[in-house]
Amino acid sequence: MKIIKGLKSVVAFLTIIPVGKDNSLEDMGNYMPLFPLVGILIGSLSGIFAWFFLNLIPNSLIAGILTLGFILLITGLHHTDGLLDFGDGIMYQGPAEKKIEVMHDKQTGAGGLSFGLIILMGTAFSISSLTIDNIIQGLILAEVSAKLAMVVLAWAGKSAHKGLGTYCVDAMHGKYRRLRLIVSLVICFSVVIFLMLVNGFVMLIIGSVVIISAIVVSLILVLISNRHFKGVTGDVFGAANEITRMTSLITILVMIRWT
Repeated sequence: MKIIKGLKSVVAFLTIIPVGKDNSLEDMGNYMPLFPLVGILIGSLSGIFAWFFLNLIPNSLIAGILTLGFILLITGLHHTDGLLDFGDGIMYQGPAEKKIEVMHDKQTGAGGLSFGLIILMGTAFSISSLTIDNIIQGLILAEVSAKLAMVVLAWAGKSAHKGLGTYCVDAMHGKYRRLRLIVSLVICFSVVIFLMLVNGFVMLIIGSVVIISAIVVSLILVLISNRHFKGVTGDVFGAANEITRMTSLITILVMIRWT
């Protein structure tokens, strides 16, 4: 079936999970609305991993760092590389074309290194602040939101140049554009409703705020990318995933405290 092939391409693009070799970027772009489904998978695996270490190791900070390492491992560091390049690009002073060249440079500059450290440290500390009771739910929400952010980025943004991001942008701007976004939103809020049924009404509030915050973050990144690069690139998609994961985790911690 086409949807199975498309889902396999999405999994192959977002993770290092072996799903066969007959995957294409065109299929990945066409089935981009299914990104949040892969977020459920990554969030569940990392949540179980974190839960195990929180039971095994009394130090939550170690568990948080190891869990982030696990997430980076199963995602192949693809998005992290984009985050570092994005940091270099926005810190470089020059025209958009030169900024994109800087992002494509194989060496990481001070901007990318600093930006990457802040986001990754913020993510690890946020994971370590979750408890055994909410770590699985929290990581599922964070990963689903991170994947939704990339969908919104493609839906609202324009391609800065011909590259990896072009497949996503072209697909999300093609036929059934609104329906594609709605599919992703339905998947995300279905996750929220499921977590509410399992953990109580408070999860509906927390989950809804987290999903909305992910949309806001992605739209802000569109504005930043338009200003610096005159559009979005593959590196911006990677950065959106990493940044939104961190902001979603922080939002979860704030909502847990106030609800």
